[in-house]
Order: sequence, then structure tokens, then C-alpha cells
Amino acid sequence: MAAETVMTTLCAPVAGRLHELKVMDDPVFSQGLMGVGFAIEPTDGRVYAPVSGKVTMVAKTKHAVGLRTVTGVEVLLHLGIDTVELDGRPFELMVKVGEQVVAGQVLVRMDLTMIKEVHKVPTVITVVTNSTALQAQLFLKSEAGLVQPHVPVAMVTTLEEASPAMTSSATGQTGAYTQLATQIIQGVGGRDNVTSVIHCITRLRFYLKDETLVQRTQLTELSGVIDVAHAADQLQVVIGSAVNDVYDAVMAQLGPQFMGENTEAVVEPPKQKSKSLLGVIKQSLNSLIGVMTASMIPVIGILAGSGILKGILAALTGFKILNPTDGTYMVLNAVGDAVFYFLPIILGFTAAKRLGSNPIVLAVVGGILVYPSLISAAGKAATAQITVFGLPVHLMTYSASVFPIILAAWLGVYVEKGLKKLLPVALRGVFSPIIEALVLGLVILGIVGPLMTVVSQGLADAILATYNFSPALSGLVVGGLYQLMVIFGLHWGLVPIVVNDLATNGHSYLNALISVTMVAQGGAALAVALKTRHRKLKRLSLAAAVSAFCGVTEPAIYGVNLKYKRVFIVGSIASALGGLLTGLLRVNNYALSGALIGFPAFITPDVGIGSNFYGYLISHYGTLLIAMVAVYFFGFSDKMRTEKALDSH
Repeated sequence: MAAETVMTTLCAPVAGRLHELKVMDDPVFSQGLMGVGFAIEPTDGRVYAPVSGKVTMVAKTKHAVGLRTVTGVEVLLHLGIDTVELDGRPFELMVKVGEQVVAGQVLVRMDLTMIKEVHKVPTVITVVTNSTALQAQLFLKSEAGLVQPHVPVAMVTTLEEASPAMTSSATGQTGAYTQLATQIIQGVGGRDNVTSVIHCITRLRFYLKDETLVQRTQLTELSGVIDVAHAADQLQVVIGSAVNDVYDAVMAQLGPQFMGENTEAVVEPPKQKSKSLLGVIKQSLNSLIGVMTASMIPVIGILAGSGILKGILAALTGFKILNPTDGTYMVLNAVGDAVFYFLPIILGFTAAKRLGSNPIVLAVVGGILVYPSLISAAGKAATAQITVFGLPVHLMTYSASVFPIILAAWLGVYVEKGLKKLLPVALRGVFSPIIEALVLGLVILGIVGPLMTVVSQGLADAILATYNFSPALSGLVVGGLYQLMVIFGLHWGLVPIVVNDLATNGHSYLNALISVTMVAQGGAALAVALKTRHRKLKRLSLAAAVSAFCGVTEPAIYGVNLKYKRVFIVGSIASALGGLLTGLLRVNNYALSGALIGFPAFITPDVGIGSNFYGYLISHYGTLLIAMVAVYFFGFSDKMRTEKALDSH
């Protein structure tokens, strides 16, 4: 039978602002892994059916509802990002599996306030999950902007080669899905190794008899497999939008006796709130780390590339190939430095999207923190002390900082909520953004900054006193704590000491200790790259390691090490041992440079390569070896890789 084109109209399931999927801060949806579709930022909590059809799936946590039209188009409504963790509390279901619904019928009521209070994004995502099988194309009928429910916003065209009732399951049992199913069964150790199989919205979940029989590398390399992970005693093969088709093909080969329960609505166990003080602190720290790493992920690539470029420039100037006053150097240095200088602006946007505050306002707050006149004033003792509305404020440099702007993004959620209550609707559009920027800017500049200055200066004085008492002990402390201080922006107190040492003495023992911490974090990331079988993580870890060896550790810290907390901890222990070794050898540094790329800074002027340079080689490459071995054997395994962006679905 000749193929026929079928057109299906999708109505807006909720009132709000319409967006294309590609702008979503979620790789599964933005890359189209779940199928074609659109997203709406809701202004109302009532969620309506975008099409008429049968309810085929309701997630246990109520955050997802599946519909199938009479023409076989399978539509998924995904309510919010990472809302699976809320265990269904913000959602009230109005339908059940098997029920026939009509377009415009209320499916779910969602509590937008509750979702935002726990810093989740309530965006409602609508996708056609069998897009590939039906060769579907989606055309948005409305440009990004405000839409009302029941109003058509998209048209989906699909191809059918059989009856109108053909579904993706029927299609998926032949051809490519059958071949993929055969390869997956072989990859998990064969039919005899399978106890049962279930599936959720994106993954096949195998319960196996012997995990050692799994050919993880071969599975990951299969065309049609996005990823392979292990969690909750399951081998999880991530398929994406075609999971129903592949599951049907797998079961056709294994037989119904291998079918597990609840295959259409399996989700991860909900996270329980701890009642103990230690548990609350641990969960809060995990949440903070999660927000910081998630906010940094979009810029990790450019950070790593910039770090490598800065390392190359350091080497070129160290060997006198380039002069810092040359135009070539100035332009290349601007390219390498820009992302670090303006990092608070970038993170203001990404952190706000993660936490649910206004991204544009937070980018402006980031701009306030790196405003040229404030940065210039902060760099001079005579102008760093100012008064704002009569209150004394100590300015500090926020370029390349992470923690202050993320704190501002978190506070922005509550400031916006308060302004909505205080300001009339007619005035919000003009006054709410600028008042929020003013309040957040004053809080960071007037409270957070001075507090960080006091703490960092106290730490700097303590470290300096420790070094005067014992260089080895100081190396142990600096090596173990410096990169942690970088995360919270507390390392700035040490920078003036290093600069002053280099300016007055021509050398800095402290900078040698700082240098070794970069190597340790790079070594930790390199160990992950060598051990993981996950291709994307391997590439990211390798690039992050190279960046750290060039003196820029942010990609390693936020992209890899801090994300898998044990990697960062083990790397910091290795760094402490490296610092101890550096202190014992009394390694000196003669320029504002370091790590592996900055080796010329350890060559003693007027002496050349001698005992100090050999001490550098021993301490830095010894630290590299310690970090790599420790993380490879004790700090990381692929079981730790959770891929949160995928696990939320």
C-alpha cells in the first residue's frame, strides 16, 4: 500500500509561553531524543489533552501522561524538569490508563507554586514519542510567545503504509528494531542471562543473573543506544523515544515469561527528606553541588578550550615566542580570558534557568558583579572601601567566581515571589526586573562579598602563618583545601600574597603549592577518562584534564570531579600529599604561572635548570601519579555515573 500523509493538530496543553524544544535545558528533549515537539512555560496549573485519544501511560509519580490517537500518533506530556523527584506531590490526576479523552479535557492539575518552591522548572513538554517510526515532522503554527490552552499550536505530519490504526509497536517488531533487539540481548549476556525486562519512558531495564557477562562497550557502541548505566540492581539501556518499539522487539525474541511488571510507568525511588541534622546538611550540600555543576555544564566545553588556549599562550610567552604587548597575544588572550572574566554573567543565566528565577535579570546581576569601574576599584586598596546608602562595603573581584552568582540565583526565586505579591500586575513588567537586580546586587556586594573577604583573608593569614611555621605542613593544608576554596571563591585572599611575593621577592613558595593542586585535579579527571567506558564522559574528562594541566581547573572540578564527589575528595587528598611533598622540597615559583604547562616558571633565574626545577618535576609529576592511581582504583567507577538528565525521565 502506498504511503499516505496524515496530519495531526496539537493544541496547547497549558496556558503560558511557547518555546521550541531545542532551547530546553535538558539534553533528552532538546536533542530530540524523545521525539519532535514543543515546550510551554505554564502560567496556569491546569493541563489539558492536546489531542483526542486513549490514555496509554501514567507515571507513578504523576509527572508524565501518554496518549495515543486513532491514527497511531503517540503523544507524551512531561510535566516539569526533574519533577520525578517530587513523588507526585504537586500533581492531581484527573484521568487513568485506558480512558478515552478528547482534546481540551483536563488531564492533570499541577501546583506551580510547590514546584517552584523546591526549585524545579515546571515547563510542560509535549513530544511525539514515535516520531522516528512514523517519519513525523512537526511545524509550529505559532511563534514563541504566549499561548492559551485548546488553541492549535503545532501540526504533525506522519507517514502510514498500512491501516490508520498502525502503532509504533507493530512497526518496531520488524527491520531495524528487530536487529537492535538481537544485538542488545547478545550484549547483556544472552537470553539465558536475563531474569526479566521492564521499561520506562526512555530505558530498557534488565534484571540479570550475572553482571560480568555484560558487554558494556559493545552495547554503548550500538546505533540506537544512547547510553548504558547500572542503577537499582538493573542494567539500564537508554534508548530514548523508540523504547516502546525496541522493548516489543526484545520481548518478541525473549518470550512473555521474561516480562516484568509495570513496564509503562517504572520510575526511580523518590528521594526521602532526612530528619537528622547530619542528613539535612548532606542533602543540602548535595543540592548545592548539583546546582553548581548543572549551572556550569553548558560552559564546560568553552572553559576547557579557553584553559588550553591560556596554557599555550603561557608557554609561548615563557619561551619568548610571543610578547604580551603584541597585538596577536592581546587578541588571543582576550579569547581565552573572556569566558572567565564574564563568567558571573553566563552563570547568572544558566543558574537561574536551573533554579527557576529570571535568567535575564540574573545575567544583569552578573554584569553588575563584573562592571569595569567596580572591578577597577576592587583592585586598589584606596578605592576598595566604599559606602552604599551610608553603609560600608568592601569591594572584591568577582570575575571567574561561581558561588556568589549562584547564591544570587537562589535568592532571586524568593525576591521574585515577594515582588509579585507587592507590585500591581500593571507595574511588574517594568519595575520587578530592575528592583530584583538592585536587591540582589546589593546583597552580593554589600553582604556576601565582604563576608567572603573576611573569611578568605582569615584563611590566607592562617596559611601564611602555617608556612612560616612549617612549609611541609602548609603544603598539606594548601594542597588539600585550595581547590575547595576556589569553589566558594575564598581563594582570592591568597592571590594578593602571591602577587606581592613575586613583585617584592621575585619568587613565591605559595604559588608552587597552588600549582600542584591544579595538577592533582587534572590527574583525577585524567583517571576518569582512562577508566570510564562512556564516550562522552571520556572526551569531557580528557579535555578537562588538559585544561587543568594548563592551569585552569574549573572544567575538571565542575564537569567531572565535583559531579562525582568521591573523585574530587580523592583528588584533594592526592593534592594534599603533593603539597606536602612540594613543601618538603621547598619548591619555588618565579612567575605567575604553574601546573604542567607553566614549567618555565620553576626554572631559577640566573641559575637555570637546577635543584628547584628537579623538585618541581618530582612534586608535580609525583602528584599526577598519586592522583591518577588513587582515583583510578579508589575514586571512580562507571556505577557512579548517574546521568541525571536522563534519570529524571
